[in-house]
Amino acid sequence: MSASPQVADFLLHLEKERDVSAHTLKAYTRDLAEFVDFLGSYYGENKWSWAGIDRLAIRGFLAHLTRRKLSKRSIARSLSAVRSFYSYMHRNEIVEANPARGINSPKLERYLPGYLDRAQVELLFQSSELKAQEGRFTDVRNNAILELFYSTGMRLSELRGINRADIDLLSQQVKVRGKGRKERIIPVGDHAQLALRNYELKRDDLVRNTLPKADRSAFFLSSRGKRMSVRAIQNAVTGFLDSIDEDSGLSTHSLRHSFATHLLDAGADLRAVQELLGHASISTTQIYTHTSVERLKEVYQKAHPRA
Repeated sequence: MSASPQVADFLLHLEKERDVSAHTLKAYTRDLAEFVDFLGSYYGENKWSWAGIDRLAIRGFLAHLTRRKLSKRSIARSLSAVRSFYSYMHRNEIVEANPARGINSPKLERYLPGYLDRAQVELLFQSSELKAQEGRFTDVRNNAILELFYSTGMRLSELRGINRADIDLLSQQVKVRGKGRKERIIPVGDHAQLALRNYELKRDDLVRNTLPKADRSAFFLSSRGKRMSVRAIQNAVTGFLDSIDEDSGLSTHSLRHSFATHLLDAGADLRAVQELLGHASISTTQIYTHTSVERLKEVYQKAHPRA
């Protein structure tokens, strides 16, 4: 049953009707393939059917993933894939019940994301602006990328997917497509607006004069006129981040963390930050409040006479 027709139908449903992201589709495909392989070994030579799978088998699958030393987040996603698959089969009357429904997901680890402090942000943009002043296409573009990341807090995949029509520099806003293909509008700050205008001139010159077959819809282009890859954007950003602190492990996502942290630290409303980040749940946004708490602790320790 490694090539289960029910699984294939479910994945097609996700792709064509639910319009899930390519990343989610790939993950669910991998998770369900492993689930099918596990059931084959779990039942051995005995024949099994989707209707005959019980909670014990699914718990055995989770134990199998734990033995493989997968993270709790990966295990939770695998359970979500199985649960969604059974919900689909239940709706289509392939099975009478969803045995995964009552099984709790593992409690996920909470972590404090890496971010830049204000001094590091100033140093970062001093460095990128200095390079951009030399006028080279890649330097002007990379400065615009850094400014847009920090100004909007968008994800790497969202920045890569931006088209020229999505950016309105007159109104200082950008439209992005987030997880689940959900669109949202994010304001663009003055510094980012200026950097984007400078890049736009370079981009248009590249397209018009040297690359007639360039990708005219994509906003961020390689020097060859193609939409930048995820790796190229990462390399452009981490090159600057490493110059700030090579051993800190900062990444493109650190700019998103910094965006949220600095807004909340300055007193921004948590739900507003949730909307800007495109989080489905406010509990995801709450992790960024750690810096505000740490700052308050520091103030308390310095100011309270009996701290």
